[in-house]
Amino acid sequence: MSSHVHAESVVRLTPESVDIDGESVILLCASLFYFRIPRELWKERMLQLKAMGYNCIDVYFPWNYHEPREGEWDFTGIRDAEAFLRIAAECGLWVVARPGPYICSEWDGGALPAYLLAKEPEIKLREYDPGFLEQVAKWYGVILPILRRHQAGEGGSVILVQLDNELDFYGCGDPEAYMSALRDMAVAHGIKVPLIACAGQGGIVQATGLAQGVIPTCNFYPDDRDPEFEAKVLHYRAALSDLGLPLMVTETNRNHYLLRRLLSAGAKLLGPYLQVSGTNFGFTNATNNWGRPLAFLASDYDFGGMISPEGHIRREGYEGRLLARLLQSYGPALAAAAVGPHRLWSGEGDMREVFGPFGLRLKGGGSLLFLSNGAEEARSFALRAQDGRSIPTAGTLTLTSRGSLILPVDVPLSLWGVDGKVIYATAELYWAKPQDGGTVLAFHQAADGGEIALDLCDVVEFEANAAAVILENDRFMIQRTGAETACIRFRLKGGRQLTVVISDRLKALYAESVSLNGELTVTEPDFREERLHDKGAGVSWKRSLAKQGEPAVQAQAVGETHDSRLEPLERLGVYRGFAWYEAKAAIPEGKEAAGVLVSKAGDVLSLYASGRYAGTFTPGGGTVYAPLENARAEPDRGGLPIRVRVEIWGHSNFDDIRLPGLRLHSKKGLESIIAVTGIRDITSNWRMSPAAEHSAGDAAAFQAEEAWHPVVGFGGWLSDDPYPDEIYSKTLTTSADVNRWTLHFQNLRGKARLFVNGIDAGLIHPCDPFVDVTPHVVPGETVHLTVRLQRMMGQSAGRVILYEGVSAADYVIRAGEEPELLASAGTEAAQDLQEPIQLPIAMDPGAVGWLHGVVGNSAAGKGWRVHVAGTGLKLTVFLNETIVGRLWLPGGAGRPVMTGGSSDSFYLPGPWLDRKEARLLIYLEAVDPQASGRLEALDFIPV
Repeated sequence: MSSHVHAESVVRLTPESVDIDGESVILLCASLFYFRIPRELWKERMLQLKAMGYNCIDVYFPWNYHEPREGEWDFTGIRDAEAFLRIAAECGLWVVARPGPYICSEWDGGALPAYLLAKEPEIKLREYDPGFLEQVAKWYGVILPILRRHQAGEGGSVILVQLDNELDFYGCGDPEAYMSALRDMAVAHGIKVPLIACAGQGGIVQATGLAQGVIPTCNFYPDDRDPEFEAKVLHYRAALSDLGLPLMVTETNRNHYLLRRLLSAGAKLLGPYLQVSGTNFGFTNATNNWGRPLAFLASDYDFGGMISPEGHIRREGYEGRLLARLLQSYGPALAAAAVGPHRLWSGEGDMREVFGPFGLRLKGGGSLLFLSNGAEEARSFALRAQDGRSIPTAGTLTLTSRGSLILPVDVPLSLWGVDGKVIYATAELYWAKPQDGGTVLAFHQAADGGEIALDLCDVVEFEANAAAVILENDRFMIQRTGAETACIRFRLKGGRQLTVVISDRLKALYAESVSLNGELTVTEPDFREERLHDKGAGVSWKRSLAKQGEPAVQAQAVGETHDSRLEPLERLGVYRGFAWYEAKAAIPEGKEAAGVLVSKAGDVLSLYASGRYAGTFTPGGGTVYAPLENARAEPDRGGLPIRVRVEIWGHSNFDDIRLPGLRLHSKKGLESIIAVTGIRDITSNWRMSPAAEHSAGDAAAFQAEEAWHPVVGFGGWLSDDPYPDEIYSKTLTTSADVNRWTLHFQNLRGKARLFVNGIDAGLIHPCDPFVDVTPHVVPGETVHLTVRLQRMMGQSAGRVILYEGVSAADYVIRAGEEPELLASAGTEAAQDLQEPIQLPIAMDPGAVGWLHGVVGNSAAGKGWRVHVAGTGLKLTVFLNETIVGRLWLPGGAGRPVMTGGSSDSFYLPGPWLDRKEARLLIYLEAVDPQASGRLEALDFIPV
């Protein structure tokens, strides 16, 4: 496999190295996403990364962020990707560019524009599909020329370009053809640096198709203490080596303990995902399968990486700097190191949950031994070589809980301009730099002590502080004698000096410099995240209220129809934000609506009938039933008035079959509303027959009318088969005065297929167990239901409910994004702005309204982190014209799993508060039908 796509590429890949401009480098690469960080802070974040030793960033380019509507491109302000790449080059950071078309990244639709979902004929996403590739070509035609202008060798620092993302999670029908098509587009647009494609679950073939010129990389997200992790990584390293390629890990966990384990297995690119956290501004959040299974991604995008969304460097940042200094100390010798052989050394002593030793052979001679402790307790042991050598020569070395050590063996000191070698050390070398007049080698060891053996033949004299030095035949054995930092200064022939420093790990972690005289300058950072609180930050709040369920005043009309079945919002040109549905249901005379059934609905539905709030739901693209009380038709208004407020939280960034809304191609809005006038529990009295007694055709037509077939509850037959396969059948008569029938298989587990009057109505989905049987039913006549049920013994068959009702019709649909919401806030404020209020405030269930305030900057000019205390409320927070937070506070059965960051706080960036008074608007929705929504406090914490 070719390791690059053009002979002029300055990036060369070999089994043992990544070479840039002829020099081998290990890429320590942090995710840094321009679209989640204010433009004014891009350079600050890059310089923070540089200060922590990182030499590379990876960055996605979200297609739908730059093309919010088809044909409308935006590369201004925070979307100025070209400026971002220019700043990266100025800061001396290499760039792994990831233009998709699909990026995942917990971003709305994985960055695939929602207008693709409205195309007819339907486009097959992420496939070798002409319709999809035609659209991708337009995106690539815009973004790839930007990447070309900023690639290495042409004045920029882009060294790798990734095509798509983790395709092996998706099940692409022809990955080779698809990836080849993307490759051809990249080459046609002048991309000369290597093209890569990452495997998300180890499916190299499924992720890349092994397409010529597409370099496989790996994403690993293990348990950091998985005892078999190195073995897995070494497997992929060997497989890629056979292709003439290095192991590059484009995504992994953020813990540098794990990065050290990856390094020990020969990884040349270490890519912890999201080391720099951020914010999903606007309506860019995603939904995905990180919940039960549905989850909503918070606006705060923070997995605990080493730099917080506000720009605070966390403790892990200094672990990164320590590792980076080690990489820099060994330089190209480590960057081009080969793995193993690992069996040359073994451990003796308490090696429980100790991983290693694993070895890397440095280019030019010598080795590094890697040891990681996965235990919660320290471990003490010795290392023994096959040739009889021992480290240490006597006694043991100690590895702290969750600790890691990288130990030099037979490493030539010529790497740092000194004759001789490091024979071995029980301490980790993290600082090795030639300076004017000599060289400094700084080691750290977590426990007291530390033993270093040096082979030096040009020593004139030496002096030692806090260390014992034993000299024998030009071999210097150095031992730190206590907890104090040890310093040994060797004066060499020619007047140069070699200084060896041994300190504890904490000093090494926070060392700013090590001088030739052995002095460590140590500055321990202040990690206190809880700074002085300001309960109000001087904000004077006013409140305006809107009428329950009514659309925002400035919402735009997007659809009006008499049909009972609706198009998804994407086909109405609505790709994000809110939509408001108004409809009427003609209830048969003498009946009431017991509830409302809403089908194919997502993401957030707040339902009102006859002006009364019925609840807020998150059905995940499926069907939801909402019971009603005292919901009567209003003949003078054409029936039962129904309103639904729908919010698109975000299109799924993943593809999961467990819920309709978790499919990558899933659409938003709702398909139909049914006013339910009758609810029948039909769980009892089904005829049962073993499926083995019937052919497939017989099973479909089986009505179990023979008297000898047992009559039992649905799924109630007790079998001695641990995997029963049974057919259940029932006949019933439908109501004559309704027009919709839906079956609900509550709490069904197992595999079930429904037949209605002998016609296959499809599989019953356990996570969305509603089946609309209307097409197979004649009002007032009998209907035959047959279910083939396959499950493990003990799995629930649940209950079977039949909902009968009438379709709502005469729909009017309106929609709005940020501008419409803000305009409505202004209109409502002009009509109903109350006097200044104090928190806490309470809102009736289903109520909506606005909080209006102005806020200044924090004293340091870096903005605020605002923590929200309350229950039963959903908040959409605007700072001036930008949504900075979408929050859903605890309370109410409809609240989904919130994940990906803080669900009860938002960040107000300092650069966006440079006005004398910035407008802060909060759209409030009371979403718990059982209790009032309460906003207790807004706690402003200065950044």
